[in-house]
Amino acid sequence: MIELNLLLIFIIIAAIVAIEVKDLLSAVVAVGVSGFGLCITFLTLKAPDLAITQLVVEILCLIILIRATIRLDLPFSTSGRWFVNTFITLVFVAVFFYCGYKALNSLPQFGNPIMKVSQFYLTEGTLEKIHATNLVSAINLNFRAYDALGEATALFAAAIGVMALMRRKGKKTPGEKESDG
Repeated sequence: MIELNLLLIFIIIAAIVAIEVKDLLSAVVAVGVSGFGLCITFLTLKAPDLAITQLVVEILCLIILIRATIRLDLPFSTSGRWFVNTFITLVFVAVFFYCGYKALNSLPQFGNPIMKVSQFYLTEGTLEKIHATNLVSAINLNFRAYDALGEATALFAAAIGVMALMRRKGKKTPGEKESDG
């Protein structure tokens, strides 16, 4: 339980830093750090599917926000602190992978559910009750359909947002006028 309290404090501190920092790019990075803290929290709570979804959405949102702010605010990347920036990045990646490794190692053995909902899925997901031969499909389509729809919607919205921001407008020649079409 102490891990969750520390992770929540970490997320709150990152959110406060995102609000209080003066330059925009640092605020975007702080928001990303709080999102990655939430991803580690999901891993600690033994919800790897939510952690993966959070990680994908967080990365796509960071791409969008950094792309939007890089032209407006660039003091961090031009300050000449390459060694410090690289060190901080490597430490963050190492801590992230260490926490993920510890969280995944603490999962129960295959076939031994420790939560009530897992036992419910195993007992209620039979062929006679659900009429599905694959238990994973039965769980996704019968018990967790709205959750899967929400995850797919979030991923789709993030992908559309990235595509909208990453599109390139055609270049005009110096004497060419803009077309309304």
